[in-house]
Amino acid sequence: MLNKLASPKNFIDKNKLLQSLLIVMILCYNIKANAQSEWEVNTLRDINPKSPNSLFWKGISYSAEPLSVAVPVGMLTTAIITHDKKLKIKSFEVLGSLALASATTEAAKMIFNRPRPYETYIEIYPNKKESGKSFPSGHTTTAFSTAMSLTLISKKWYIAAPAFAWAASVGYSRMYLGQHYPSDVLMGAMVGTASAFVSHWLTKKISTRPKRIFKNYVK
Repeated sequence: MLNKLASPKNFIDKNKLLQSLLIVMILCYNIKANAQSEWEVNTLRDINPKSPNSLFWKGISYSAEPLSVAVPVGMLTTAIITHDKKLKIKSFEVLGSLALASATTEAAKMIFNRPRPYETYIEIYPNKKESGKSFPSGHTTTAFSTAMSLTLISKKWYIAAPAFAWAASVGYSRMYLGQHYPSDVLMGAMVGTASAFVSHWLTKKISTRPKRIFKNYVK
């Protein structure tokens, strides 16, 4: 067991993980230091109209959280009814990704404490005043977590394409509604995608161990 953990492959994987985390930390620091750069505010103003009342973009935005929860719950319900063990494990993977993405987002909001764009700048018109901080976008995080999880478990382009189109639309809608800066949306997409990969990796690691690991969940 110790030899396996100390193998060159595992050492390389750990180094890659540390390098990735360092890059994300540097990016986050730069975003915090330049949170309201001119290009970002101007980009947001170009996207955000004076009256962001489009029912389409509101619907896309508000679909993020309900759909992100409905997908794994629907999978789990179907798996229980049909006694499909593989589908049940996949539903846990999607739920795990969503939980990790949500926890990471809330932690980042507390750490970076970035105000909403309309709280700092004029000529940014929110559809409504929302509570909570701006960085990263929680709606975008959950949408990309769901899209990437569905892609990883299905490996079907006709599932991945509409899933990512929806997730990208959620990100755009958050800027259209004046709720987030572009960097909020970008980091939300990164956090959601990374959470899906971590959950996928953990699920594979656990599911390949002795069956007793899952006996209380998939029997």
